[in-house]
Amino acid sequence: MYDTIIIGTGPAGFSAAMNLKIHNKDFLWFGSKNMSSKVEKAEKIRNYPGLPEITGQELQAHFQHHAETMDIEIQEKMVTMIMKNGDSYMVLADNELYEAKTVLFATGVMAAKTLKGEDSFLGRGISYCATCDGALYKGKRIAVICNDARFEHEVTYLAELAEQLIYFPQYRGSRVQAGNVTVSAGRPVKVEGESRAERLVLQDGQILPVDGIFILRNAIAPDTLLRELQTEGGHIVVNRRMETNLRGCYAAGDCTGRPYQYTKAVGEGNVAAHSIIEYLASLQS
Repeated sequence: MYDTIIIGTGPAGFSAAMNLKIHNKDFLWFGSKNMSSKVEKAEKIRNYPGLPEITGQELQAHFQHHAETMDIEIQEKMVTMIMKNGDSYMVLADNELYEAKTVLFATGVMAAKTLKGEDSFLGRGISYCATCDGALYKGKRIAVICNDARFEHEVTYLAELAEQLIYFPQYRGSRVQAGNVTVSAGRPVKVEGESRAERLVLQDGQILPVDGIFILRNAIAPDTLLRELQTEGGHIVVNRRMETNLRGCYAAGDCTGRPYQYTKAVGEGNVAAHSIIEYLASLQS
């Protein structure tokens, strides 16, 4: 069992990982090895103490170099579910289960909106994980909605299983090609069905009958990952110690609310790490 699992590789996640590493905690850090695309795309950052007029690319390079010098490893896996398990947490990432005494959300703000009906049919015809649930739809007609080209290998995997796959890439330059794949420029807005997802409704009113729907996003809403988690206005509710409503669960950075600032995220990641360290110490007393 790990001391902590950190979800998210932006400034908040890195700040927490750095402090946990200094205190010799045994943790996993899940996210992109490229760290934060939001940081990287910033033209100029004028309010980062000690680094005036730094570009996002430069700050990102500093983060990556710092992580390398401290031998902090990023596990490039997608977290698709978190379950409370007594006093610990079970985290499902790329179809593998990990257990930790604490978890830290440093997931940033989820840009993509969920479909109407998505939450209701999750686990009943809707899945976020191709490798977890793909085999259930062998020889079936499925729809796949994807907002990041790095998941194209999962789309291809699903195409190998399905009889027919309707693909909705929400990015430019899709390279998915197969005889049973139809690429659609339509915009899915709603999921319908009785006991499970059976129909995908597009913005233009078109209704597509399907056996299943896979939604492959580069982020999943925190309260979808962990159902008991308290959120408000799309943000995780925390106190000044970055504690959520769940014992042993913490959050830091943009996912806790405005202002969406790198300096704020770094500070909250630091606070969260020290709160986790104190909590872990209390378990041993």
